[in-house]
Amino acid sequence: MKLSLSWLREYVELPAPVDVAELERRLIGLGIEVESIVDQAATIKGDLVVGRVLEIEELTGFKKPIRFCRVDVGNPTPQEIVCGARNFVAGDLVVVVLPGGELPGGFTIGARKTYGRNSHGMICSAAELGISDDHSGIIVLPPETATPGADARPVIGLDDVIVDLEITPDRGYQMSVRGIARELAYAYGTAYTDPGLSPAATATDEVPYEVTIEDTYGCDRFAARVVRGIDPSAPSPAWMQRRLIAAGVRTISLAVDITNYVMLELGQPMHVFDLNLLRGGLVVRRARPGEKLTTLDGVARVLDAEDMVICDDTGPISLAAVMGGETSEVQPGTVDVLLEAAHWDPVMVGRTARRHKLFSEAAKRWERGVDPRLPLVALQRAVDLLTAHAGGTVDERVLDLDHVAGPAPVHLPTDLASNRIGLAYPPQQVAELLGQVGCTVAGAEPLEVTPPSWRPDLVAPIDLVEEVARLGGYDAIPSVLPPARGGRGLTEQQLRRRTVGRALAENGYVEVLSYPFVAPGAADAFGLAPDDPRRSAVKLTNPLSEQEPLLRTSLLPPLLATLRRNLGRGERDLAIYETGTVFLPHLTTTAPPALGVDHGPSEEDWAAANAIVPEQPWHLAAVLTGDVTPAGWWGAGRPATWSDAVEAARIALSAAGMTPQRVTVEAAAYAPWHPGRCAAIAVDGKVIGHAGELHPAVLSALELPKRTCAMELDLDAIPARPVTQATKISSFPPALIDVALVVQSGVPAATVEAALAAGAGELLESVRLFDVYASEQLGEGLKSLAYKLTFRAADRTLTVEEAVAARDAAVAEASARTGATLRGA
Repeated sequence: MKLSLSWLREYVELPAPVDVAELERRLIGLGIEVESIVDQAATIKGDLVVGRVLEIEELTGFKKPIRFCRVDVGNPTPQEIVCGARNFVAGDLVVVVLPGGELPGGFTIGARKTYGRNSHGMICSAAELGISDDHSGIIVLPPETATPGADARPVIGLDDVIVDLEITPDRGYQMSVRGIARELAYAYGTAYTDPGLSPAATATDEVPYEVTIEDTYGCDRFAARVVRGIDPSAPSPAWMQRRLIAAGVRTISLAVDITNYVMLELGQPMHVFDLNLLRGGLVVRRARPGEKLTTLDGVARVLDAEDMVICDDTGPISLAAVMGGETSEVQPGTVDVLLEAAHWDPVMVGRTARRHKLFSEAAKRWERGVDPRLPLVALQRAVDLLTAHAGGTVDERVLDLDHVAGPAPVHLPTDLASNRIGLAYPPQQVAELLGQVGCTVAGAEPLEVTPPSWRPDLVAPIDLVEEVARLGGYDAIPSVLPPARGGRGLTEQQLRRRTVGRALAENGYVEVLSYPFVAPGAADAFGLAPDDPRRSAVKLTNPLSEQEPLLRTSLLPPLLATLRRNLGRGERDLAIYETGTVFLPHLTTTAPPALGVDHGPSEEDWAAANAIVPEQPWHLAAVLTGDVTPAGWWGAGRPATWSDAVEAARIALSAAGMTPQRVTVEAAAYAPWHPGRCAAIAVDGKVIGHAGELHPAVLSALELPKRTCAMELDLDAIPARPVTQATKISSFPPALIDVALVVQSGVPAATVEAALAAGAGELLESVRLFDVYASEQLGEGLKSLAYKLTFRAADRTLTVEEAVAARDAAVAEASARTGATLRGA
């Protein structure tokens, strides 16, 4: 928000001149972010002087009128300047920038020959100097304003300082001259005159125009006054235009400019209607579904039932608190006006502005909170300005429908500020500081603090504590680091997540982070069955994107979206992984409890609230596509297969402390994996995830390459890492024996491996599958599994007989459990 320092000086006493660095420091000390402080005099470089036009010679033969002027700028010789403007005559005082000067925007002025004459400088318009958007002609100063050659900056108002501030959303009162002047009074400890307390006409028994409020929650105050017979051609005064333009507000017409001026000055948004365009009395109500309104920006808008509108007999004529409508706006010939100032529900305004994407200056103030005691003062100020510059007759009748409830008192423990801030604030100082803010303080312990009407943000004790810290001085609060208490280190779950992630990274996977939001069509794209519990997802009330309103029940949808995005960037060989929470809702209709702020939740409240919070287990997922081994001069690459996804699961479980004997991998059919290339991953017989190649239909729906593989595990379902007892390392040589067993093709290799381990006994050190073979010679429906068995004793070298006996026992157990036979036997 931009404001001029001269405007602020009307309501607060400031040093003359103001030190810009000190001003910025004091504003920042009050918690106000300063974007910039600009001295307008410095926006125009070089000599900007007052000149008197001595002679004008009309040049002919050109496409547009051109004048050659001789101007007295205080030098012995008149300045020769070529100008195209027609709104001045000889003897007028004008504003001249001399050669070497620079106008806003970096436009440098020099001496040059143009239209056959030498031109030394430029006679300026208000638009060229950045003080108005008027391009109709150059500035003509009133007679005897200044002597030729005098600095023109103070004459035209370019001696001001513009302060540009970033206002935080909770401090709407600062979005006005009234609010910032009050803040500067705190900062400098000087006198402050509150324009919001100016005298104003009060409500009369008779009203100037009939108005009915149907929803007093959305609009709890509506005030209006009527002025008739104004001069429709009256321009806005130059000083008002300069202040509006400095604040970044476009000037439109006198009546509209006055409402904008009052909004900037007091913080009360207003609206002006053409009285003769209204049909019947006004009704303030909620919009009806399907109603439409064309706003002042020319956009036809379909209204929502939550929107507040102002209507006459023709229907909605204004989107309340946001923007007026075309049918009742002030016209170039308007002579009778109805001025409106109301108080609207901030929540309603904020939602309406976002719904219609219409963030007007009025809406920005309403959603932050506006003083409900301002409407009559704002109307009086607007009426005075309008009649002073456009004449007219003021209707002495005043409408004021007031349903505003007073601010509720806040009970503040006297030691709360000291305890929270860490600095001693005696109760008397707390009361004095809050009194500066405008609060009424009563009582002893606790203090009963009633906030002023312009501070709707002060609703809780902690809000008052913030004001104590702010006005007491942030720089007075010592910077003391809290003592570092000894911690217990990482939890078992944290260690597991980090260890698993590190293990996958060391094996070539790249970690990614995805948003946990998915689209409603994700379940269909993954081919989930209608009764699949993963279809039941938590829907966000206010999602970041309307296209993705659901929380993920699996890591794969956003992870595969990340994979597709990288493929679109030209990557082809990818292996990525992610650890994160999924959200599994409780299938219950329990409603959340209504929790107040006057006391902490009870055990029953906690239980009811937690009953609807979804389970949020940590999952691990990885996806692969392309080659896992790159091609090169050494040979062809190896594409990723379902076995690589299974191996990723084994790597993760090994890093989590699960021994191979506890992990089993069996064939499964589980969406979204290919039913013939999907493995269920189990620990101690409990399935905790799946791995394999994704279903072709899923890959087609997601526009992913064929043979893309994936793995997902429930990390929270993995048992705790057992305490590992160190084993004695044997220095005796191992006995290595290979066995090839023929089994039915449907027998899992893991089952055969478990049987071999169980039959071999204590001498078996390890067993590893190193070959799978099938052929017509072997027999239809059969496969050969080749295992390498390693036997070793801790206290001796095994004899051949001992190793063979252990092998035979292992084969016998495998035969008993799976029907396996030695190949070639």
